Amino acid sequence: QVQLVESGGGLVQPGGSLRLSCAASGRIFMMNSMGWYRQAPGKERELVASISNGGNTNYADSVKGRFTISRDNPKNTVYLQMNSLKPEDTAVYYCNGDFRSSVYSIISRAYWGQGTQVTVSS
Repeated sequence: QVQLVESGGGLVQPGGSLRLSCAASGRIFMMNSMGWYRQAPGKERELVASISNGGNTNYADSVKGRFTISRDNPKNTVYLQMNSLKPEDTAVYYCNGDFRSSVYSIISRAYWGQGTQVTVSS
């Protein structure tokens, strides 16, 4: 029953920056590990960055040093700061993760949201 809404995408020039937001809403007792994914045309959806409950982060090699994932638990929101954007970063970006609706519920993934389009082009 968790709804995910991604925002912040747009058209930017190579070398530019964007900050994506992922707002989770619904019955949320706990938001656990979260991640940002992207899917380019003709390619599989891939994990770009993840962040644990404790704030530990991991990044795909293709974005290391350029992207930063963060979270704001009171707001049930996850962010992705993207710098030095390249044309190959062009994709629809999604977020998802593990949620608990109550202390008695099992940890489960949310349904995919609509994503937000990021286009890097000159």
